[in-house]
Amino acid sequence: MKLATIRTASGTAAVRVDEDAAVELGAVDLGAFLARPDWRNAARTADGPRHEPAGLDYAPLVPNPEKIFCVGLNYRTHILEMGRELPQYPALFAKFARALVGAYDPVVLPTGSEQVDWEAELGVVVGAEVRHADREEAAAAIAGYTVVNDVTARDFQYRSVEWLQGKTFEHSTPVGPWLVTDAEPGEISCEVDGETMQRADTADLVFDAAALVSYISQIITLVPGDIIATGTPGGVGHARKPARYLAEGSKLVTRIEGVGELSNTLVKEQ
Repeated sequence: MKLATIRTASGTAAVRVDEDAAVELGAVDLGAFLARPDWRNAARTADGPRHEPAGLDYAPLVPNPEKIFCVGLNYRTHILEMGRELPQYPALFAKFARALVGAYDPVVLPTGSEQVDWEAELGVVVGAEVRHADREEAAAAIAGYTVVNDVTARDFQYRSVEWLQGKTFEHSTPVGPWLVTDAEPGEISCEVDGETMQRADTADLVFDAAALVSYISQIITLVPGDIIATGTPGGVGHARKPARYLAEGSKLVTRIEGVGELSNTLVKEQ
């Protein structure tokens, strides 16, 4: 199944996206829907108001998640290109909900940054409350997968040893267009202005989705709607020689085989 949050004339609505229609699920957004204990069966059997699939206005997948965890340096190729050793534990940082935009929304260039970079990422969405989970419990708590681009202001990121300030500018992180509950994520790629900059297999992850859910749940309780961005593969602009960055009008396309695609244009902050 594909589940999403769309914008409608009266607000937002959680929907199941079928080939011929988007069917409302009876919740204002996907985060609220995933909080229902029976959400899987409710999604399969929903028969609410229907919307034509063409031209759907996708909101951020979960507009107001309780938590957004991100993982740094989690693809072997990216770790090597950055001149680092493979980590023993995940490198975690966070975002806030104001950073999120929809799958086809504009991405706002961080004001004051001259080093705005792309980071295609596989997103994991939590579908059940989980704490101190082993691998099996962690896997069972995953609702499914989505597409994320962790657009990053590198000059802000490296002002200190903590990365958050370069990672959570408002309206900078597209997520969506939907959650795929039964995905087998394959190739991940990122194009900038039609040129492929990143291409890798999600199997190159050092810490996979279940490992990350298990690890994070040792620190804090994960709840339905929480998002984990699992890290980016090699090919980021900052690591290129010479370095390359995004600018006003840049077109960013992020794809994950078996999951979906984001398409976003970079704009200046108004």
